[in-house]
This record gives sequence, structure tokens and C-alpha cells, in this order.
Amino acid sequence: MIETIYTEENGEYLQKNPTWHVEDSPWKAEQLLKIINANHLQPNSIAEVGCGAGEILNQLYLSMPGDVLFTGYDISVDAINLAKHRKKERLVFKHENFLDTNTQYDLLIMMDVFEHVNDYLGFLKQCKNRAKHTIFHIPLDLSVSAIMRNKLIDGRKSVGHLHYFMKETALATLVDSGYDVIDFFYTTGSLDLPLKNFRSKLAVLPRRLLYTINQDMAAKLVGGFSLLVLTK
Repeated sequence: MIETIYTEENGEYLQKNPTWHVEDSPWKAEQLLKIINANHLQPNSIAEVGCGAGEILNQLYLSMPGDVLFTGYDISVDAINLAKHRKKERLVFKHENFLDTNTQYDLLIMMDVFEHVNDYLGFLKQCKNRAKHTIFHIPLDLSVSAIMRNKLIDGRKSVGHLHYFMKETALATLVDSGYDVIDFFYTTGSLDLPLKNFRSKLAVLPRRLLYTINQDMAAKLVGGFSLLVLTK
């Protein structure tokens, strides 16, 4: 069995992140709908690996056609205890390791997941062929600013990121794991979501300006972006 998200099974993640990032879920669901609609996907069944509190799937449930089946998987009992309050017809949550199941889906979703997994390449390879399409949301932690300010270790302690990516290494990881990349784009959480501290507020204007000039340069120099990738 692949060893997965290192803090979530012992309650540590909930202690450090009591909302389980539910406040970001509507925005994340919007990003998913953009890439789903742009590529004319019409899935009848959707599963999310590492569903957390379940609000992303709940938002998709509210926005997509009324015959789509949604299933969320998480290894954390804390996450499933939060998610079960969102359970309804066609939307279920399972306290299971996805790799221990064999159900096939039209669309598989992993939102900020495999950077938490010790053997992330093995994990990705085992998830391959479990769905017609898979969408990944990958934090791009590697930037000049993050390295200079020692932010990588902060993320390791607060949210359990074990591996760090930039756009090129994120895409190469998926290709090396057997996925065919169909579409991708940057997501701009650092510009779109509410700012959490004064330092973030100071950084937003230069980050926005640089992103307008050159997206790749902004991601590599100042960071604050993620990559949404559609694969098959």
C-alpha cells in the first residue's frame, strides 16, 4: 500500500488547518469547471482523491447536470467526518485509500494531493487508468522568492508538502507517470483569494503586474501560483 499524506491520519493536519481549506473550495471548483467546459468533458461519474471536507465536490454537485455521480475518498477520518455532512443523493464520501479500490470513473480529480505523498511517482502510476480523464491541481512551490525566504520548509510544517514543483517539473512528473497532458493553465489563488496577512497584501500588486507581463516569469520569480492540468 502506498503511504500517503503524512499528517492527515493522526489528527495533526486538522489541528494546523481547522477549516481544511473549505473557504477556498468554491474558487477551486470554478477552476475545475473552466477546464472541464473548455475541453467539452461530459463525465457521468467523478471521484476526488483526497477530498478533504468535501466542499469542492459539493460545489461541482451544485453546478453540474443532475445525473452525475460524485464520490470522495480520503484516508483521514477527520476529513470524512467533515465531509459526511455534505453527503446527499449522488454525492458520497468514503474513508478509504483510493488505491485499495477498483471502481472506474469517467473523471478523477486530485486537488493539491500528490505533493503530500512519499512515493508520489508510484502513487501516480497506480492511479493511472482508473478514469478516462484525470485533473490535477499542483501547487508550484518552487520560486526564487520562496527559496530566498525559506518558505518551502514553512509549507512542509504547516500543510505537509513533501515535494516541490515548478511548471516544467510538474508536467514532466505526469508524463513520466504515463499520463498524456491535454490542457493546462496557471491558477491564481494568490491574486483571487482573500489575502491572509499584510505581507501578502504588499506582494499582490507586483505579483499581478509581473503575471500580466509574463506568466512563467511570475511563477518562477515570485510564486503564489498553481497549475491545473487535464490528462488522459
